[in-house]
Amino acid sequence: MTGPPRVRGFALPHGEPVDLFADGDRWTTDPVPNAELVAQGWLVPGLVDAHTHPGAAAPGDRLDHDLLRTHLHQHVDAGVTAIRSPGLADDPPAWFGTDPDVPRAWHAGPWLAQAGQFFDGWGRRPAHADLPAVAAAQARRTGWAKIVGDWLVGDDVIPVDVLKAVVAAVHEAGGRLAMHSQHAAGGAAAVAAGVDSLEHGMGLDPALLNDMAAHGTWFTPTLSTFQKSLPDVQKREDSPRKRWYVNGTTAHPALVAAAAEAGVRVLAGTDSLPHGRIVDEVRALAAAGMRPHDALAAASWSARTYLGLPGLEPGAPADAVVYAEDPRTDLGQLAEPVAVILRGRRVR
Repeated sequence: MTGPPRVRGFALPHGEPVDLFADGDRWTTDPVPNAELVAQGWLVPGLVDAHTHPGAAAPGDRLDHDLLRTHLHQHVDAGVTAIRSPGLADDPPAWFGTDPDVPRAWHAGPWLAQAGQFFDGWGRRPAHADLPAVAAAQARRTGWAKIVGDWLVGDDVIPVDVLKAVVAAVHEAGGRLAMHSQHAAGGAAAVAAGVDSLEHGMGLDPALLNDMAAHGTWFTPTLSTFQKSLPDVQKREDSPRKRWYVNGTTAHPALVAAAAEAGVRVLAGTDSLPHGRIVDEVRALAAAGMRPHDALAAASWSARTYLGLPGLEPGAPADAVVYAEDPRTDLGQLAEPVAVILRGRRVR
């Protein structure tokens, strides 16, 4: 490509015709000198993976900067132009989220967990009394903090009063709080405290979904990663942990559908290795019962709005994924983009 990229076609979510030129890292409808038409078809604002932990080969491993870039390239190849990392193995390098070949990025720094919980080697474990200040300090640095509210079967859940204090401190610092939960009690605590996003949410009582919607708590179910692991877990010997995982994962699609029906805003996130699987999550959300339009929104325009990114309009960041046909009619098309534009450059 010799000049700035130009794309045209039908822009989602509304499907209206547009003709966009990249002027640096911003879209414009004004012709840009030497612009080259690189793709036309159906235009989707750059995809978003709202729950991903790149840069480590396995849970507990140190952050590897070379592996981090590799993982981010896998995201870009899948059309992901922005990520949210609610937890990283360490503070990322300065180029994370800013270099031209990697997605825009939001992150919560290392996880915050209770003593004796979470993966060895990852995260910090402040005392309950210190959690609000530690979380607020992280939020001031990066805009987000992430707390592990529950862990294994039988583990204590972070008390609601502690969690409310963390939410208040983070909000006072101008940030937002994501919370990991995979048990009913943890999900109930997250909803009662009014966290900004509930990550995973397996086991959440559906009766709490209306409260969740009223609080404005978003939901990142990471559905596809649970479903991917389910067959192997089902082969294991019976145990409380197996029953928890199988029962929770089996019920998870219905919870996702009920959440969307209740007005809870859903985000698409893939969570674990391998990276670049956002298409799997969108398809899983749709298979669970979300409308294809809404499942795609969870990985594009809705998620971008949550992160403060406009879509396909003049002045917006120059991100887009172009498809030959309307991807909502066949979500499998998401795996075959005609072009991917990131920061005003064609990267695929």
